[in-house]
Amino acid sequence: MNIAQLLNQMPGAVAQGLIWGIMAIGVYITFRILDIADLTVDGSFATGGAVAAILITNGVHPWVAVLAAVAAGMAAGAVTGVFHTAMGIPAILAGILTQLALYSVNLRIQGIGTDLGSRANVPMSINKYKNMLVSLRNVGQFTLENPIWLMLLMTAILIGAMYWFFGTEYGCGLRAVGANPQMARAQGINTGTGKVAGLMISNGLVAFSGALMAQYQGFSDVSMGRGAIVIGLAAVIIGEVIFGKLFRNFALRLLAVSIGAIIYYLVIQVVLWLGLSTDDLKLLTALVVAVFLAMPHWKSRIIPRKRKEAGQHA
Repeated sequence: MNIAQLLNQMPGAVAQGLIWGIMAIGVYITFRILDIADLTVDGSFATGGAVAAILITNGVHPWVAVLAAVAAGMAAGAVTGVFHTAMGIPAILAGILTQLALYSVNLRIQGIGTDLGSRANVPMSINKYKNMLVSLRNVGQFTLENPIWLMLLMTAILIGAMYWFFGTEYGCGLRAVGANPQMARAQGINTGTGKVAGLMISNGLVAFSGALMAQYQGFSDVSMGRGAIVIGLAAVIIGEVIFGKLFRNFALRLLAVSIGAIIYYLVIQVVLWLGLSTDDLKLLTALVVAVFLAMPHWKSRIIPRKRKEAGQHA
């Protein structure tokens, strides 16, 4: 096993972790703040990639394309929110319905300008579109073109913006909606509108991540978001388990989520280096998430037992 080969692959894992970390922050907003299991993200991640790719290939500046992708993701989140709040559909089913619909929508988006009207993927060569924000080709270079630097800056700005927003009166209201809906309604907060707003913010961030990933890998694909919710949950859980007792501040919790995504991809890279087949990655991801989800439960059972035994021996 070549250690040098593993070290050469680490920058790519860090870059991917930072990109997926933005998506994981979106998952954190619904999963932890709103207390909603939102499955829309598998579709809205691909929507962000599709919108960014089709705009960039048609001459639109990448920053404008990314903003359009965020708007598309927010629209997807709004649809899920309306399904849930206005139509009374359970949140998890509302997300599944939107995710299912987005598959066809993404095919249509990627088919804009073609005779067929739909397309499964859109290639974007860095040679042709040199102004793309991030690219896999530059990840090994110690220059400003290395995507890691821009992703670190974006992550810092995003965490700062989320910290500010959720500290405002409206942001605190959204947190109250997830923490105690009955109390929020008693305080005059419209919980339905709050859930829709939270889902829009979450899926906007997910689409932002998808737009960056499409540029990073050089193409968008209608299935690129498959399993995104699991990766997002893995990042959230890993960050909480490792840094939960150290990071109490809200901004630090978001930072822990981003670091969790980086750790996840570093672990994946090491496992692949050890010889695991790429066909088993989904299985590995499921096992990693299951183990980290179980850790708080194991701790709650083991620690009291040890304290009880120590009291008996005292």
